[in-house]
Amino acid sequence: MSKFRSFEEINSWQKSRVFNKLIYQITENANFKKDFDFIRQIRRSSISISSNIAEGFERNTDKEFVYFLYVAKASAGEVRSQLYLAYDLEYITKIEFEMLLEAVSEISKMLSGFIKYLSPKE
Repeated sequence: MSKFRSFEEINSWQKSRVFNKLIYQITENANFKKDFDFIRQIRRSSISISSNIAEGFERNTDKEFVYFLYVAKASAGEVRSQLYLAYDLEYITKIEFEMLLEAVSEISKMLSGFIKYLSPKE
């Protein structure tokens, strides 16, 4: 198991927590307000990143942790796709899009590194 005592110590969880807040703030703008289904979907996808990191950590085995890190990484991909749609629909500005895309891409890369670190060496 990893050398962390709690999931709150994991850098990718910390960054995804900050990212969740950004998603909630950005989906409060007037453009998003009219699309309730999209708001719920992008928020759920974002929350899934940090939630799966936490749940996997609490499983107490590297094998299960890695599985949940993959789920978190997949959720990051889902959010990235949704950000493109939000930008295409002009719910967010180009600056907001680029900032959010960079943040979630960084989380995804961190998860990839963590998965590689925890995965059994062949």
